[in-house]
Amino acid sequence: MIVEVKNLVKRFDQFIAVDNVTFSIKEGEIFGLLGPNGAGKTTTISSITGMSNIDSGEIKIFGMSMKNQEREIKKKVGIVPQDLAIFEDLTTYENLLYFGKLYGLRGGELKDSADKAMEFVGLLDRKKDYPKKFSGGMKRRLNIAIGIVHNPKLVIMDEPTVGIDPQSRNYIIDSIKKLNERGTTIIYTSHYMEEVEELCNRMVIMDNGKIIANGNKEELKEMVSLEEKIDLEVSGINYTIMDKLKSLNGVTDCSMKGNKITIVSKKYSKITQKIINIISDSESEIISLNVEKPTLETVFLTLTGKKLRD
Repeated sequence: MIVEVKNLVKRFDQFIAVDNVTFSIKEGEIFGLLGPNGAGKTTTISSITGMSNIDSGEIKIFGMSMKNQEREIKKKVGIVPQDLAIFEDLTTYENLLYFGKLYGLRGGELKDSADKAMEFVGLLDRKKDYPKKFSGGMKRRLNIAIGIVHNPKLVIMDEPTVGIDPQSRNYIIDSIKKLNERGTTIIYTSHYMEEVEELCNRMVIMDNGKIIANGNKEELKEMVSLEEKIDLEVSGINYTIMDKLKSLNGVTDCSMKGNKITIVSKKYSKITQKIINIISDSESEIISLNVEKPTLETVFLTLTGKKLRD
């Protein structure tokens, strides 16, 4: 495991921000850390990066203890914070040289790493420009370049696409995929569930300082999905067909509006083929059929009672 967090507790006076949190991250994963505002995500990340002292528990990264080997760990970890960590009065290149030196890079290795980081985020042609002239999306890309200039094996990305235009977001999402394909393990937080669904192999959902769900996308969807919804558009619909559909074992609701039918059934009732057979035998024709499956947004709302952006 690249990251092992066991029984993590962090208090602020009497308030427990992180309450006995345990999870692990495998090498090569893009691991989502999700939760509504105030759930404990940021405090958990601060603990993992050594920016916040913990009250109890254990954090191991690359098999090393954050308690005893923090300096060695930090050399191998890249951080892309939500708040931009760039100097606007330094050029793109100077920013990367400055942060590269903080990670111990020197001489030719430093310059080569800076060039590669700029090229990776598409800013090599802007190396002499100042970030104060950049768009929000370009600043975010520079923020990522700074986080990976030392070629870390683990990168922690906290809301890397917040407040930018769709084109820049797509560029950053593609860059994250490429970074992962190079073998980098990524911890990812976002308020955009569609990003999480596209990027993350596995994730935890936090609320009120606790982990309330842990698994891959399909496992999380299974947790909350008790029913399936089937929408049909049918030509020549009649009440005889509706009666037959309603009588199917597992159907909990069946309604008709015009030539459209909505059927709700218990999960695993396997009635789709039976529905098709009933309509085909009646010599009606199915124009369209859609089986609605839960999304991660549905899972999140069901488990926390809140939308991710709340």
